[in-house]
Amino acid sequence: MKKYFKVITIFLFFFGLPEAFAAIGCDLNDPVRDVARLFPGSSGYKMRYASITELGGEPLLKKIKERLGGNSKVLFAPIDVPYTIYEVYNGSTKLGYIHGVNQKGQYGGTQVFIVQDLNGTIKNFYIQKISGPAAAKFRNRAFGVQFIGMSVKDFVGMDASTCKGTGRITKVVNPAPEAKADFLGIMRGLKKNLILMDEFVFSAGAKK
Repeated sequence: MKKYFKVITIFLFFFGLPEAFAAIGCDLNDPVRDVARLFPGSSGYKMRYASITELGGEPLLKKIKERLGGNSKVLFAPIDVPYTIYEVYNGSTKLGYIHGVNQKGQYGGTQVFIVQDLNGTIKNFYIQKISGPAAAKFRNRAFGVQFIGMSVKDFVGMDASTCKGTGRITKVVNPAPEAKADFLGIMRGLKKNLILMDEFVFSAGAKK
């Protein structure tokens, strides 16, 4: 009974009104297993939460949309949704972060996670959820490794509507040309993820 009460209390604390229950952040299915797998050399993690409402409200939302570019209004969860940030450690030494976002795909929701070091550089890439006949191709490591070493700076010139850009982005290969909508959704989700983490963690004044 105490455990049940604790779960309900946490839910109410983060989501408030009942109608907000449908709007949730993006969590790892099995954090203990997933963090160890995605961040080799780690020994544990801490979870913290960040929302656009708490960190800047409407002005921050406007800034993020401007950074995304294009028709970005469909890329966002409600402004008060808490995003889960996994702070990854080796003992007491912080190694980096893991963060995921929900993104619309051709056959339903897609969950795109990135692993970043303390400088915001992508160390690993993980699609936790994706549906459709091309799902295995997007989950293949050969697709994800294309993003290792990139950071938010590589996505500055990428339009969120067309996913056209410059620099390293132009070299990213879609493993499933027949599933272009899914590819575009993943690219948008990746850019959104990087921008959110830049605002939540890496920008000047952000909570480290």
